[in-house]
Amino acid sequence: MTAGPAAEEAALTTLVRACRRQPVPHTPVWFMRQAGRSLPEYRKARGEGSILATIADAELSAELTLQPVRRYGVDAAILFSDITVPVHAVGFGVDVEPGRGPVVAEPFRSPADLRRLRPLEPDTDTPYVGEAAGMVARELAGTDVALVGFAGAPFTVASYLVEGGPSRTFARVKALMHGDPATWDELMDRLTGMATSFATAQVRAGASVVQLFDSWAGCLSPREYERFALPATTRVLADVAALGVPTILFGVGTGELLPLMGTSGADVVGVDWRVPLDEARRRVGPGHAVQGNLDPALVLAPWGVVEAETEDVLARAGTEPGHVFNLGHGVLPETDPTVLERVVELVHARGRAGVAP
Repeated sequence: MTAGPAAEEAALTTLVRACRRQPVPHTPVWFMRQAGRSLPEYRKARGEGSILATIADAELSAELTLQPVRRYGVDAAILFSDITVPVHAVGFGVDVEPGRGPVVAEPFRSPADLRRLRPLEPDTDTPYVGEAAGMVARELAGTDVALVGFAGAPFTVASYLVEGGPSRTFARVKALMHGDPATWDELMDRLTGMATSFATAQVRAGASVVQLFDSWAGCLSPREYERFALPATTRVLADVAALGVPTILFGVGTGELLPLMGTSGADVVGVDWRVPLDEARRRVGPGHAVQGNLDPALVLAPWGVVEAETEDVLARAGTEPGHVFNLGHGVLPETDPTVLERVVELVHARGRAGVAP
C-alpha cells in the first residue's frame, strides 16, 4: 500500500511530531466533535436532514471539517464523517437518528447476516469521503494543521450492528462473543477489512493521522477485550501504520484497558477524563504518546475552573515528549465556542510536553 501525499509531509506538522514523540514548538490541540452543533456556523451550513446525507455531500463535508480550524486555531481538522458510513454504504441498513445515534433496521442475529457485510470499495461505495478529504488537504497544504482521518474500531461498529443501536448493557454483543465465538471472529474479520479500507482511502486522499474510535470498548473486561476486540484493532492499526501515518486509538471508560491498548500498535492512546493523564501514561507504558483529557462537561463551568483544569491536564502530561491535548470525549452541543478558543490559546501558551526549546 502507498501513502497519500500528506504522509510524505506529515513530519512537518506539530500534531504528527507529537504523535511520534518528537520535539514540537507547542503542545498541539484539537477536539473530538469540534465540528458540530456547538458552532453556529455549523448549524447554519448543515441545516436539517440526515447526517449521512450531509456526509455524502463532499463539498459540505469539507466545509464543516474546516470550520473549527478557522474558529479555534486548532492543530488538526478531523474529517466530518461517521464510523457507520462503511456499513451504511454496503447496504446493511444503518441510519443515524438525531439525539440517539446509529440504529439498525435489521440487527445482526446469525451467521447468515455475514452475507450482508461485503467488502467496502471506497472508490465506488464512498467516493465522497475521499473527495472531501482531498478538498480539506488541499486547503490545509502549506499550513501547520494536520488532517485527521478516522474509522470505527471493529468492536464498536459490531456493537451497533448486533444491539441494533446504542446500548447500556451490551448483552447481545456479549452473548454472541461468548456463545458463538466463530461467528464473532468472522464478523470482526469483515469489519476489520472495512475499517482498513475506509481509513486507507482517507490517507490516500491526504489525511496525515488516523484515529480509530473504539468508543464502547469500556464495556469489556480486560480478558474480553484481549480475546474479542484487541486482535481486530491491532490488525487495522498495523495496516494503517504501513501507510506511513501515525495512529491514535481512543475509547471511553477504558481505564482498566489502557495497558492492553498500549500493546495495540497505536502511536497514541487517547484517554478519557476518568484517569489522570500521568497515571494513564504509566498504564499505557513507554513508547507511546497520549491524547487528552479535559472533561468535556467542565468546559461549561466558569472560566476559572476551565483554566485550572486545563493547566492540571498540562501539568500531568509532564515534559516527556508525546502529548496531544484534547477533551476526554466529544465537545458537548451546549459548549460556548469562545471558551474552546481560550483553551486553545492556553494550551499553545503553556503546554510543555516535548516542547522544543
